[in-house]
Formats: sequence, structure tokens, C-alpha cells
Amino acid sequence: MVRKDIATVSPETRVNLHTLDFRDPWAFEDVYAGLHDFVRSYRFDPEHEDYLVHITTGTHVVQICLFLLTEARYLPGKLLQAAPPPRRGRKAQQIEGSYRIIDLDLSKYDRLATRFAREQQESLSFLKAGIATRNTAFNTLIEQLEHVAIHTTDPILLAGPTGAGKSAMARRIYELKKHRRQVVGRFVEINCATLRGDSAMSTLFGHRRGAFTGAVKDRPGLLREADQGMLFLDEIGDLGSDEQAMLLHAIEEKRFLPVGSDREVQSDFQLLCGTNRNLQERVRESLFREDLLARIHLWPFRLPGLAERSDDIAPNLDYELERFAQRVGRQVAFNKEARRRFLAFAVSPEARWAGNFRDLTAAITRMGTPAPSGRITVDLVDQEIQRLETAWAGSAPVAEHEAMLTDFLTPEQVDELDPFDRPQLAHALAVYRQSRSLSDAGRRLFAVSRAQRKSTNDADRLRKYLARFDLTWALVSDR
Repeated sequence: MVRKDIATVSPETRVNLHTLDFRDPWAFEDVYAGLHDFVRSYRFDPEHEDYLVHITTGTHVVQICLFLLTEARYLPGKLLQAAPPPRRGRKAQQIEGSYRIIDLDLSKYDRLATRFAREQQESLSFLKAGIATRNTAFNTLIEQLEHVAIHTTDPILLAGPTGAGKSAMARRIYELKKHRRQVVGRFVEINCATLRGDSAMSTLFGHRRGAFTGAVKDRPGLLREADQGMLFLDEIGDLGSDEQAMLLHAIEEKRFLPVGSDREVQSDFQLLCGTNRNLQERVRESLFREDLLARIHLWPFRLPGLAERSDDIAPNLDYELERFAQRVGRQVAFNKEARRRFLAFAVSPEARWAGNFRDLTAAITRMGTPAPSGRITVDLVDQEIQRLETAWAGSAPVAEHEAMLTDFLTPEQVDELDPFDRPQLAHALAVYRQSRSLSDAGRRLFAVSRAQRKSTNDADRLRKYLARFDLTWALVSDR
């Protein structure tokens, strides 16, 4: 029929027929597989030929498959939508029919492109919780995380130091997917470090009544509660070995066995994991299952600590002031000199921010609560700086050092470092991440020797220091 129609309106057009046999033209799998095999084997030449894909004839399944193959660019053409002539009216006898060309290249449609760009920006603001970040690396990370979160149901691993915002980011991912109607169930969160003893299995996987002393009724467990939703297991590195084995089975099969039950139950959830530990090191110490790590490490993202995002401290300061005002019901602000002094300290190498955003939130609370007339003064800032320095003094951030080192070195290289070199190299790497150039890092790291005129070429000095560990500025600054 199509061949006859083409001959009627364009006699000079040659039609080459390729016959495809389907056992059932209404069976989606058979039709798509047959068409997919054909287009993969056909030699298209889009540089010299234009292709139109006719989607009007055939079963609805055939039309859908042709549309999908064209949209995915397996068929490098445009859609041809044909229509018969009108049955009534004067024009019914005057025309053979009509057609319309549909180009699926959405980038050519300004209104659609603008709409998609707006939706992507809304997604990014979802994940950043409305905070305008100035940090290029963090912006890139959020864009990558947003893309993955929307397009996968596989586990996502959020690593980073304590207080870096893993729990808040997990909830924002859930809200993003719920906003896009990709999940309909609940957001369920548990800190695995709080799971101990026999109750750990019951908390996660549930139990049947009478399974053990005190089990007076059935308990669904957190995995069941997260069905059709999202489960966030924070500090997953602290999960026990038995729970790890059960979790791996639940991830892969979407089924698991409650305590005291002889029948498996189902739960289809997306898993988010958080950790401040080096999970590879936990595997080497036989404290974490290698097969479970392989399963949850498909999409790893490391959230940087506050000290690594020094250019974001100012906007986060304003954000924390707004949150404080919402909690206590009154507005609080810095006077000009107090804000300048606090920010100068906050971005300096002396500000460790060991607790990251938790430290910043606590600092705002301590300064804002006694602020006279809602104004944070220089005296209050000086008191808080002294408080933070005292809290940070003498507490070697071992976990932070390990996390920083493993970002740039292999586990074997880390093992070869002397204990003396570890904190020094970790601190230097942290400063590099905050610096715009090697010279800028030198000014921060060698401030004392510069003042005493003992340092003449900071950049060269740092370049040689990095070379001791087979590192370069290009490698460090790229991360």
C-alpha cells in the first residue's frame, strides 16, 4: 500500500523492499528485536542520503518501535507522519493526502531546550538545597550526581568526612526523584553505627512474632518500609558481617528472609549508602565484604569537607543565619567588622572544620544566641574563634587524613608512607584544594617563612615536595 502511494505522488522514486517476518506483530519484544537487528545491520549513509521513517502504517507496536529506534538514533532519520485525504468536502477529491516531517532533534527546538535547561537547573537547586555554591569542583560533582540520580536505580555511595552533608544530600536525592515521580514510597534512613547485636537484623530485615524473646508481634523492618522508595544506610562501613550478607542478597534479588521466618518477602527499593571510612581498607582488614563493596561502589561520589570548599563558606554563612532565624524566631546578623573577622578566620589554614557543617551550624548558634539586639559583634566572634581552636587542638584528624590521601594515592602508596609524613601530606593536599595556583598554595603553607624572608620560591618548593610522592600540581588541582 505504501509503495503504491509513493508511486502515485512520486513516480521517479525507487522503492527497495526489505521484508521482516514477525511471529506476532503485536508482540513488543519480537517486533523491537527484529527491527533493531535490521537497523544495526543496514548500511546507512546520512552524509549523502536523507532518511524518513514512516510510522503511520502497521500495528501500534510497530509504530512505537519505529519511534523508539528513531529517537535513539539507531534510525538516523526524521519521522514521516502521513494522513489520508479528507472524506468530505470539496478538497476530498482534489488532494491525495498529506504528510508532516517530525525532527526528533530536540536541540533545534528553542522552547523545549529552554524548558529542559530550566528543569535541570531546578534539579541542581534541589540537590544543593538552595545554596548558591561558588566552588567549581562541587558544582561539577552536583551536576554529575543529579544526572546519575535521575537515570539510575542502582545503589549510590556518598563518601566524605563526618558532617559533610551526606544525610542531607541523600534526602535531597529522594526529594528530587519523588518530584519527578520516580519513587512513590518513603525515605527511610538509619545510621549503621547504631545497629548492634541481635537487634540489627530485626531492625533492617524485620522479624516474625515469637522469633526471639521480646518479639511479641511481627515487625516489617526498614527494608520493607522502604519498598517503592529509598533506603539510606549511613555509615555502612560499620554494618556487621551477617547484615552485610543479607543486604547483598536483598540488593540483588529484591528479596530477603525476616528473622524467624521461613518465607522470603519482597521489597523493591533504591539504596543510598553513606560512609566516612575507607571501605577498601575495611575490605583488606576483612571487616567489609568485597562483593558488597563492588555492588554499592558502582556510583561513588565524595562530598568534600567544608575546609575544601573555602569559597563556599560565605554563602553557607548566610544560609546558616537564615536557618538560625527560622529556629529561634528572630533575625540575627553580623556587623561589618565581625563578619570580616569571622570569614578571614573561616577560610584560613587554621580553620580545620573537623565537624564540617556541624561545626559551622554550632558556631552560628553560639554567636547568635547571646547577640545583643540581633547583632553578632567582634567580641562574640573572637570568643567563638577561641572556642573552635580549643576544640580542634590536639585532635589529630586521622580519618580525614586517610580520606584525603586515598583521593590521590593508591592504597599501596598510602601503606608505604611513614606515619610522620601522613598528616603533613594530607594537610598540604587540603590546602592545595583550596588554592587557585601553586603560588597561592605556597603563600598559605609557607606564611611564616615568607614573613621571615626564608622562602624565595614557594612554587618550586611545593613542586619538589609533590614529586617526592609521585604527584604533580596538575593532578592535584584537577580533583
